[in-house]
Amino acid sequence: MQEHLHQQSSQRRKAREQMQSRDAMSPQESMAAGAEAMEGHKAQSHTQGRMEPTAPPLPPLSPPPMGPPEYPRPRLIFHTQLAHGSPTGRIHGFTNVKELYAKIADVFNISPSEILFCTLNSYKVDMQKLLGGQIGLEDFIFAHVRGETKEVEVTKTEDALGLTITDNGAGYAFIKRIKEGSTIDRLKTVCVGDHIEAINDQSIVGCRHYEVAKMLKEQPRGIPFTLRLVGPKRAFDMIGMRTKAPKSHEGKIVNGRETLRLRSRGSATVQEVQNEIEEQATMKVDDLLESYMGIRDLELATTIVEAGKDKKNPDDFAESLDSVLGDFAFPDVFLFDVWGAIGDVKNGKI
Repeated sequence: MQEHLHQQSSQRRKAREQMQSRDAMSPQESMAAGAEAMEGHKAQSHTQGRMEPTAPPLPPLSPPPMGPPEYPRPRLIFHTQLAHGSPTGRIHGFTNVKELYAKIADVFNISPSEILFCTLNSYKVDMQKLLGGQIGLEDFIFAHVRGETKEVEVTKTEDALGLTITDNGAGYAFIKRIKEGSTIDRLKTVCVGDHIEAINDQSIVGCRHYEVAKMLKEQPRGIPFTLRLVGPKRAFDMIGMRTKAPKSHEGKIVNGRETLRLRSRGSATVQEVQNEIEEQATMKVDDLLESYMGIRDLELATTIVEAGKDKKNPDDFAESLDSVLGDFAFPDVFLFDVWGAIGDVKNGKI
């Protein structure tokens, strides 16, 4: 009991000493102590409520670069052979003639520059089956490669040599037709399918057909000039032994059949073949190309017909044609004849 009373007395004594000590502090000391206590309380509160720093937000994604869209390549598979004889290869993933030649060359381990031209569904040098800008989805492609090189001396006895020129779309111009009884027809070493490599030792590789036709037309009468020609390689033992792609038929033309349209700009597209009216108009325009320019080019003729089929007058047609084929600089008389031919076909006059 006495011990308990002694503890209570000690506690009361300590409390009185603390009170006296606080009363003895000056007002400034008392305010400083209070402020110090308040700051400590604030610091403790701030520490307890503070959030850990986070990473800055990622910058927004930059917009895609401006420019022409990337065209998807058609996933179509075609069968091919070298026309003089080879195993059958498979090619796909091309959108123009140059890419097609590169694919064929890769399959047969040759250079693309070895390929002169291609025919469809026939290994023969048949200009009616020449590959232009369209391939039927069931067509078999035969590639004709470089063969014998020959030089021929030619002397013009009249303004026209009797040649019709076309090109393969990859830099090679070659003979598509020889007029019977003409100057060239009398030179039996010159053949349909021969690539014209040089005129008077001047290389014309890379020239378009209309440029080559113009050079030949400008050769003066009575003065000899030299043509360096490269014929397609031929095989005599293997002719007639070819395998066709499944369901393909030699030379078939069926309305409504789908084709792969190759374009020099942009993507290849799958589309229906021309209807009868468009086909007739294209053939007529191809005839006019031969008459005016000495060339035959069904792809060019098709493009011309497409440019004019929805136009209401020749001025609109000429403007449309300049937008897609301005490099050709067609003369006005040719444009009017073409416009008239397209109109005649539409109206059933041809």
